[in-house]
Amino acid sequence: MLIKTLPVGQLETNCYVVTDEATLECAVIDPGAEANVILDYLEDNRLRCRAVMLTHAHFDHTGALGEVLDATGAQLYVNEKERGTGIPGFRGFQPPEGAVFYGEGDTVKVGSLEFRVMATPGHTPGGVTLVCGGALFTGDTLFRGSCGRTDFPGGDLRAELASLARIGRLPGDYEVYPGHDLSTRLSIEREHNPYMRRALAD
Repeated sequence: MLIKTLPVGQLETNCYVVTDEATLECAVIDPGAEANVILDYLEDNRLRCRAVMLTHAHFDHTGALGEVLDATGAQLYVNEKERGTGIPGFRGFQPPEGAVFYGEGDTVKVGSLEFRVMATPGHTPGGVTLVCGGALFTGDTLFRGSCGRTDFPGGDLRAELASLARIGRLPGDYEVYPGHDLSTRLSIEREHNPYMRRALAD
């Protein structure tokens, strides 16, 4: 599994391209902006995008969605509870025709890769974390040393803490790929992230 991080847009949202190196089939997670950057990476590496998956549907994670779907013909996956999700000043998300709605316990296969869906609401009502091998794609639920804000419409601090506790109680260790900023390890977040420590203590 090859994971490429592409920070895109003014908010430097992490768009991830996750590739099965044997087949060159890939998934794009959170195409937030700069479709040209994402599509150039796919073309330069001769990748076939089979799935576009959203951790949540705020504008900075979906800004390039239409262009990437049009260019690749990939299937879109998003939690149905993200319908209408938005922040003040931006139109709420409306899933395009043909979107597949996924949720807790569902899996998405791309080549030999399998992504398992964990429902992790709090930052948004339909936020998910994607588990693939030893990697967690946490969107804006869990950051290095922090967590997603819950003061936007649909945010819920109690749900956010419950989601952080669920992630923190996963057995073993994982590499954490958040929606913004640098990657981290789950073992580090369990020990040092004050929000996760609070969640695990409750």
